[in-house]
Amino acid sequence: MPQLQAQLSKYADLAVQIGVNVQPGQTLIVSAPISAAEFVRLITAKAYAIGASQVKVNWSDEFITRQQFEHAAPEVFTKPPTWFAGEITEFAENGAAFLHVIAEDPDALKGIDPERIANYQKTRGEALTKFRELEMSDKVSWSIVAIPSQAWADKVFPDVPADERIDKLWEAIFHTVRLDREDPVAAWQEHLDTLEQKANVLNAKKYKSLHYIAPGTDLSIELPEGHLWAQGDSINAKGHSFVANMPTEEVFTAPLKTGVNGTVRATKPLSYGGNIIDGFSITFEQGRIVSVAAEQGQEALEYLIGLDEGAKYLGEVALVPHKSPISESNILYFNTLFDENASNHLAIGTAYAFCLEGGKEMNKEELIAHGLNTSVTHVDFMIGSAEMDIYGITADGTREPVFLKGNWAF
Repeated sequence: MPQLQAQLSKYADLAVQIGVNVQPGQTLIVSAPISAAEFVRLITAKAYAIGASQVKVNWSDEFITRQQFEHAAPEVFTKPPTWFAGEITEFAENGAAFLHVIAEDPDALKGIDPERIANYQKTRGEALTKFRELEMSDKVSWSIVAIPSQAWADKVFPDVPADERIDKLWEAIFHTVRLDREDPVAAWQEHLDTLEQKANVLNAKKYKSLHYIAPGTDLSIELPEGHLWAQGDSINAKGHSFVANMPTEEVFTAPLKTGVNGTVRATKPLSYGGNIIDGFSITFEQGRIVSVAAEQGQEALEYLIGLDEGAKYLGEVALVPHKSPISESNILYFNTLFDENASNHLAIGTAYAFCLEGGKEMNKEELIAHGLNTSVTHVDFMIGSAEMDIYGITADGTREPVFLKGNWAF
């Protein structure tokens, strides 16, 4: 256990210093399950040691959450949490940083009426519109990190003895966030530099569109004029860097809302709303989803794309090589934070404003006018494999390989 404690201390340092990059005098808002109490205490101590003015923790518990979804009156899920939205938005407007600690059971809400889940997601998303706009335009620093739970470890490592599963998941998580390196902070900086180099090449190319080809996938995605490819680290409104996802292996941009055509097949299960959606394909016409088919979770997928009109369009295009640490581990995490960083992926819903030249300073209407999608949701799903080729098409029609057999072609 002493070795785990030392690693946890390093992990907390990484989350506070690289993830949200807490500044002296700044407020840190932490969202976490009660099972993460020990880790959150470490985070709190690290943040105050740096000089945080306040650390506020919003606790959750999956048992209580499931009880609510099973037994609460139906109208509970259609009442907007205005008190919570008002508080968190006020913190954001005053420059707070936001750290999300997750330890989700992928099957936490299995068997729950998907309409209840959809109503909750929609109502909460609408209430948090202002906060999400601040978050997705890099006005505030935010980050997501994960710790194991027994239920999650059981799902990921069913063939490992039960009493070893959490340790196995800790080991895997520490590897993905580079904590097993001699100098994790330096390793992260080197990694972020590599991602930036890839983004720079794509930004110089200014492709008009991308063409995806793989088994079950033939998809064309047009990119908006002035699109920008981004990578793991971002800069907030005050000029401070942060890393939103830990781990991260992607470079990404926003698609033109109405420029997506064809069919794409998911290559990994999607854990969404406490349920698993698997073996699914989505077909687009002029950007809009016109049909979906899933071997598992069909109803949950239909509710997802029915949250609002924007949930029928894409908001993100992300490139991740098949030869990357999470992919090569051959671990299926049933958690998008990890699985999306093992695979090329797309996101249903709202686009990041910073993926457009001048987007950070644009309001919602201006972003829409420039071709970006808006929605109450943003849900990534994985489409990459060793069989995927992606071609970039320039404004003059030149076709160039971007990915061949699942990996960078340059």
